[in-house]
Amino acid sequence: MRVIAWLVEGTWPACVDAVRAHAPDDAEVVLLHVTGPDVPGVAHGAFAGLLGRGHPERDPGTRLEALGGRSAAGILDAAAERLGRPCAREERAGRVEREVVAAAEGADLLVLARDGDRSRLGPRSLGPAARFTVDHAPCPVLLVWPEAAPGLATIPPPPHHPPHHPPHHP
Repeated sequence: MRVIAWLVEGTWPACVDAVRAHAPDDAEVVLLHVTGPDVPGVAHGAFAGLLGRGHPERDPGTRLEALGGRSAAGILDAAAERLGRPCAREERAGRVEREVVAAAEGADLLVLARDGDRSRLGPRSLGPAARFTVDHAPCPVLLVWPEAAPGLATIPPPPHHPPHHPPHHP
């Protein structure tokens, strides 16, 4: 069995704990971190637009890419330690949701955490990347709450519809 645990800053411990609880001891576990292009790309663009392209050594986007790589390595190291058993570590860069779906190809289980509004039950508890991943994953998905799930009282009430009367009744 091959299990992919998608690690995101702030929610990764719940994914690791879910792997420990639900994956067989002999499962091949892959800890996955994906760095999106957003922040370094914005910094590169701002630098080029404001200061031109004459001093690439001063480009803050390059520094942000390096910091992101160190952050990813730190998360992967901490996750491997928390897992407490052999695992592979995989770092990817690109459109996060598409990279996660691609990494899950051939897997038997993908573990991910809710990344949206976690104050109530419902579809908004998934952000865009997690929603895309859940909708397009090529394998079974284990979706976990990063903390205790909200109570059932957080489900919105059903919409009020007036009673339907047959055409011959006013």
